[in-house]
Amino acid sequence: MDIQEAKKNVCKAGKRLLNKNLVKGTWGNISLRYDDNYMIITPSGLNYEELKAEDMVVVNYHTYEYKGIHKPSSEMKLHGEIYKTRKKINAIIHTHQQNASTVAAARREIPPILDDMAQILGPTVRVADYALPGTKKIVKATLKALKGRNAALMANHGAVVVGNDLEEAFVAAEVLEKTAKAFIEASFLGEAKSINKFEAWYMHQYFIKKYGKQKKKK
Repeated sequence: MDIQEAKKNVCKAGKRLLNKNLVKGTWGNISLRYDDNYMIITPSGLNYEELKAEDMVVVNYHTYEYKGIHKPSSEMKLHGEIYKTRKKINAIIHTHQQNASTVAAARREIPPILDDMAQILGPTVRVADYALPGTKKIVKATLKALKGRNAALMANHGAVVVGNDLEEAFVAAEVLEKTAKAFIEASFLGEAKSINKFEAWYMHQYFIKKYGKQKKKK
């Protein structure tokens, strides 16, 4: 796709994020890897309802120089460092979704309690240590929590999910919200029972390898 189409896709994704109640107002951010040097990311401080394709910001994720009529999201370095360390990841969504944020506030790691969680997100969803937004510390902590996973909670803040493309990242965000809700509700019933850790790990590896091959064939 050309750069204009990529900007349109990120803009549409921002509005979709709002419509699915994964963010409120100007919170949260989305990016798409454009090539080996650039990503397109939502701007800082603009309401998703009012976003236009030309508002999207093109950022060099090696130097963090950017082009656009607005400043990029304050979390651009988190997105950039994920792209640099996760070569197969091409889309990132940072959300403040309700149930995931609740578990993040409790700083509770989510064990493998659902099949689709284990397949799509990984054998657990870890919680990144708390750090101020936009800082080097939050980038480092989140990268650590996200290692080997497609989702991580950010203590007292929100969540981040990743995918091979925007659609996969959205699925991860929705599965994370469903899982967080199930974890909270199961805790009221006594305890959320976990899938065997090896089986959870195996399901995630199968999803990555099998599903990745299917997408390449298309």
